[in-house]
Amino acid sequence: MRYNYVMNLLTNITQIRGVGPATATKLADAGIHTVGDIVYFLPRKHEDFTAVSSITDLHPGKVTIEARCESVNTRLVRRGLRITTAVLADKSGKLNAVWFNQPYRAQQLAKGDKFYFSGQFEYSHGRYQLTNPSTEHSTNTPKQSQRLVPVYRAIRGLKSQLVRKILTELKPFISMLPETLPSQLVAQEKLMNRSEALLALHFPNTPEDITRGRERLAFEELFSLILASQLNRQDNAKLQGYSIPFKQPIVASFVKRLPFTLTDDQRRAAWEIIQDFAASIPMNRLLQGDVGSGKTVVASLAACQAASAGYQTALMAPTEILARQHANTLAALLEPCGVSVGLLTGSVTGIARQKVLDAIARGGVDVVVGTHALIQDTVQFAQLGFVIIDEQHRFGVAQRQKLLDKSGGHMPHLLAMTATPIPRSLALTVYGELDVSIIRQQPKGRQPIITDIITPTARPGLYQHIADELNQGGQAYVICNLIDDNPENDIKSVESTQRVLKQSTLGRYRIGCLHGKMKTANKEQIMQDFADHKYDILVSTTVVEVGVDIPNANIIMIEDAEHFGLAQLHQLRGRVGRGIRQSYCYLMLSSHNPPSQRLREISTSNDGFYLAEIDLKLRGPGEIYGKAQHGALNLRVANLADTTTIARAQKSVKNFISNGESLDDYPELAENVRYNQRRTILN
Repeated sequence: MRYNYVMNLLTNITQIRGVGPATATKLADAGIHTVGDIVYFLPRKHEDFTAVSSITDLHPGKVTIEARCESVNTRLVRRGLRITTAVLADKSGKLNAVWFNQPYRAQQLAKGDKFYFSGQFEYSHGRYQLTNPSTEHSTNTPKQSQRLVPVYRAIRGLKSQLVRKILTELKPFISMLPETLPSQLVAQEKLMNRSEALLALHFPNTPEDITRGRERLAFEELFSLILASQLNRQDNAKLQGYSIPFKQPIVASFVKRLPFTLTDDQRRAAWEIIQDFAASIPMNRLLQGDVGSGKTVVASLAACQAASAGYQTALMAPTEILARQHANTLAALLEPCGVSVGLLTGSVTGIARQKVLDAIARGGVDVVVGTHALIQDTVQFAQLGFVIIDEQHRFGVAQRQKLLDKSGGHMPHLLAMTATPIPRSLALTVYGELDVSIIRQQPKGRQPIITDIITPTARPGLYQHIADELNQGGQAYVICNLIDDNPENDIKSVESTQRVLKQSTLGRYRIGCLHGKMKTANKEQIMQDFADHKYDILVSTTVVEVGVDIPNANIIMIEDAEHFGLAQLHQLRGRVGRGIRQSYCYLMLSSHNPPSQRLREISTSNDGFYLAEIDLKLRGPGEIYGKAQHGALNLRVANLADTTTIARAQKSVKNFISNGESLDDYPELAENVRYNQRRTILN
């Protein structure tokens, strides 16, 4: 109990008894620096050691036994695959156990100690065996290992049992943690209190403890996330914006000049933006649409409307090459309407840069395209009224203030565009302060991308098909998961794939290479060279996932496709299908095992919104979007596919706000909410 008076969640981890410098260093490598970090370092799963069977009583399925190891050995089967086998014995009999790529098991078991083994008991290669069982030393203290055992995310050199030992030291402290949510809300929703929930996950007595503990922490995460979004919406409603009146002749002239007909979804999205423009409250809207659905045209129409009222537009893109592409597209759409377009990127330097800066400052440029450096102090606008953010979904408080400082005391209208369809549950929580417009329809004449799953034996035939397409003037992407070869696995790298392609029937074509370790200038140049058809094939990592529009590229082959997320595969597929050629996406399997559900789903659907919902259910939001796209969600427990809990949290937030509750009364909740309000990827 000595911690109750000297420790809090911000106390350094080294103040915990038993945490020396070496352990603290290992914890720091996992991002654990404070008491709060380790308290909220929640188990990724729990192993159930409550029902221990004797070996002779086992039936196929998940089982737990207590046994000693009679013999153990590890052998290298092929590069990247080590198999460890052991003979386990209890009083009733013996059993074979097998682990894949876990060579440390040999040293762990060689001492002859007694362990609990929990894993899949199954028939394989002519005999029954225990496959990849987890192990728990049967004599370990603390005794919470009897027998629902929390398993924590692997940290190099740090075992779960040490994490459990540290948390046992903190158990009295955890039990005294104050509540974060209003007590009335906790009672109304029949939730565990905060300390009970944390103890239930770290020291569970029953499976029900785990379920209820997760329910409480998930609810709190969603509550603070939704509350932050709603408070941001309230703050935005208090800002003064520029009222841009609807000028029908301007819009009609823009539409008439287009070489194509707008889809109904494009018209609807444009009208929603025009209506937002007319209000004195600044627009805060997210425009969703699959790759090639025509979001840029809608944004251009809005920029034309803003320019007609004397307001400038800034379009921020994630990369310089994409900014140049946007500048060219916007110039073709807007300059015939008398709207000037300028480009400001890192490569614009010296006198040329100063000329652009001067033109922006005096209002000589109507639409300025660049990276998010456009909001830096050196860039001054004459009358900034509209900001378009491409593939950067959130715009935090600090960035809003910078825009406010640049726009004469009024907040510009904000439009975020994304080609990553966002599931409804994610839009309601992470992006709850944004109004949403959706473009589902594809422009007329766009051919669906043919998507096929390819087994390793079909590779020669695929190479021949790629060669046939290249001979007709097409280009191809080949996507790999890794940059360099990794001896620990067989996943193909950019390095090895480029080498293999050069030795294959595709070796006579011009092959380029692109990956994230390259300097930005080099990456931009290689993408530009591919766009200029100086390469026929580009071997790359996923750095091209959100990238330049190359209409001539009509084939993408994704190596080890089962190692990619569904939404990520859909985004990669969107690199092709942008021109008049029939386009193909080939999902190359690593083995002859049956393809996963996500590969089967993407091979039969081109609907990004459907696939996003499926991916959310299969994988979760963090893996779908990645930190580079949605900012740090920091969700430890909540599942954004859990629409029931989301609905409960939304209702509770609505009541919290309508009842006039003050965050000042709940300091720790206020800290979580304000963190979520500040959350942004634009630093």
